Amino acid sequence: MVPLSFANEEFALSQGRALYWPREQALLVADLHLEKASFYARTGQMLPPYDSRETLERLALAIRETGARRVYTLGDNFHDDDGPERMEPHAAGMLAALVRATDWVWITGNHDAGMEAKAGGTLAEELDIAGLLLRHRAQPGETRPEISGHYHPRVQLRVRDRSIRRPCAVISRGEAGERMILPAYGALTGGMNAADPEILKALQPAEEIDALVPAKGKLATFPLWRRAA
Repeated sequence: MVPLSFANEEFALSQGRALYWPREQALLVADLHLEKASFYARTGQMLPPYDSRETLERLALAIRETGARRVYTLGDNFHDDDGPERMEPHAAGMLAALVRATDWVWITGNHDAGMEAKAGGTLAEELDIAGLLLRHRAQPGETRPEISGHYHPRVQLRVRDRSIRRPCAVISRGEAGERMILPAYGALTGGMNAADPEILKALQPAEEIDALVPAKGKLATFPLWRRAA
């Protein structure tokens, strides 16, 4: 895990995608998009199956690594509202076990706005935990500390003459405070350029916006935007 200070709180990035909040013993993940492959299979677009298993295995490992007692998912938990009904028994059993083992809260997003808590846990549109807002999509103009998902940010790097893309967290800082967008956690989620104007706009007002990528136990910072002097 890699330490990360944010909004006067100490966090840690697990696997480069999940955010652990030690004071709350809580693990935050965004954009699981469970059952994405089965959604596209219904329309004849075949994707590798068992994406839900892979995502949940990754999540179970993060829970063990951090010792989290609470899990907050930041929206787009399933790829669509019917996702829970399509889960094959093995993945459904994995999810049920994780939900039973933790205090699990589903924050809903645009892909699962009509989601019901059929898999257990509780539902919320957004939460305020100790003054920190948890929601699916960053709200432009927000001046309170906020953690969200939705955009699946990734940063493109040049390493030894190779171009590689990595999921990243995006943080804005300024007089208004700090806000963060987490990378997507699901196995089939893809990503958006972290410097995309839509992401930068969502995090205004800000003085600076950076992408953060874990590297060898530390956080590498990549400037994305700076307010003109």
